[in-house]
Amino acid sequence: MICDRWAKAVPTLCRAMRQVRDRRDDVAPVAPEPTRARPVVLATLAVRVHPSAERMAIDSAIEAGVPLLIVNLIPLPPFVRTMVLIGPEGTTLPHEEDLDALRATARRAADLGVKTELLRVRTRHAVKALLEVLRERDAGLLVFGPHLGMVGRLRFRTTARRVRRDADCLVWIAPDG
Repeated sequence: MICDRWAKAVPTLCRAMRQVRDRRDDVAPVAPEPTRARPVVLATLAVRVHPSAERMAIDSAIEAGVPLLIVNLIPLPPFVRTMVLIGPEGTTLPHEEDLDALRATARRAADLGVKTELLRVRTRHAVKALLEVLRERDAGLLVFGPHLGMVGRLRFRTTARRVRRDADCLVWIAPDG
């Protein structure tokens, strides 16, 4: 060894080398900390969900073993008298929201064993409300997929662009987005 030969010439170096230890021996294995389940959010704009978006959201929730949250963003028109007399429920007529199709999507996911929650959000600012839901629920994946035949292409693209820019989680946009 080097210190045996040079011990008299460089004594401080040899003392320091005897104190050097291998880092691999000092490191204790650390058990991986289990990650917290972050739900998958499937969002739409008061219309039925695009089939590929539904498939992506349900498959992702099954694969990750996390709950699925279906968010229906319903525009809230400025009907002041209706709001005062009836409440926000009276501002949306049954034909303006495709609730039966969304319930069918939730039922299909629940039949596959996914814990599912359907959330109806009435708002004047859809993107802000969706981002707030994502933050509150600490979402891991947002699948944004309103059916394009029922939502205008311009509205879909501007909403998708803002969601993609401002979301704090992974974002998957339905085809043609």
